[in-house]
Amino acid sequence: MAILQAWFMDDVPNDPQLPHQRNPKEFVSPDYLAELGVLHWKLNPEKYEDDEELEKIRADRGYNYMDLLDLCPEKVENYEQKLKNFYTEHIHADEEIRYCLEGSGYFDIRDNDDRWIRIWIKAGDLIILPAGIYHRFTLDTSNYIKLMRLFVGEPVWTAYNRPQEEHPARRNYMFNFGQKIGTPLKAH
Repeated sequence: MAILQAWFMDDVPNDPQLPHQRNPKEFVSPDYLAELGVLHWKLNPEKYEDDEELEKIRADRGYNYMDLLDLCPEKVENYEQKLKNFYTEHIHADEEIRYCLEGSGYFDIRDNDDRWIRIWIKAGDLIILPAGIYHRFTLDTSNYIKLMRLFVGEPVWTAYNRPQEEHPARRNYMFNFGQKIGTPLKAH
């Protein structure tokens, strides 16, 4: 089973759909992502309609709403503008749950030192970003991704662009996952 790929990003301001790996490359471990509240499962996207593991995750976490999104220039109105909006740094008041069924793309998140980490999701990756984490999304150069979007209850699409330090979701995120001076992190 392939492991989720993530790395610290370079600061080159060119095409956001490029990998933006530092030289030398600095990969980020799944344990480090977990310390930031990011969860990941590798599932079989070919059987998403009757996947017992997916159903267990949905039941355990209360994800009772689901829809599918094909994100590519041919299928999305105002594609360029939508991609630009997704790539604007923001938070949400709820978790962001995405299951990649086809294609690939990048979720970028901020760590506790305000460094960008790029997470490359591909078919089979189910990723959960905690409420209040600064993040953004873009496609990679394949220009296509099919995502399952999951929610607890009715979907809420509201993005709160940075800065949002006083937003309750951000404050809660920092309390749960931010640096705690004098408190060691538990090993996973």
